[in-house]
Amino acid sequence: MKTMIKISTSQDIERESKRVIQALYGDVSDFKVSETFPLPEKGPRTGWDVQVRFLQNNLKYTVDLEFQEKTGQVTNARLLDTMKPL
Repeated sequence: MKTMIKISTSQDIERESKRVIQALYGDVSDFKVSETFPLPEKGPRTGWDVQVRFLQNNLKYTVDLEFQEKTGQVTNARLLDTMKPL
């Protein structure tokens, strides 16, 4: 069983986001963290809202992930957009 990992730096966010996307979607290319916001917006930070983009099967995906900072647990993952790149 994998131990939970605290997510507090941009490197942590990128590493764990990529790991989650690979678990959900398999092999992807051109992975990029496009936006990161602390959760909640006001008060002490407890997590991260992370928007990522990547390519798979000639489609560009945008996915939103929410992580708990202390445990690294993903509390929400949702597909925001799928489109053919220009």
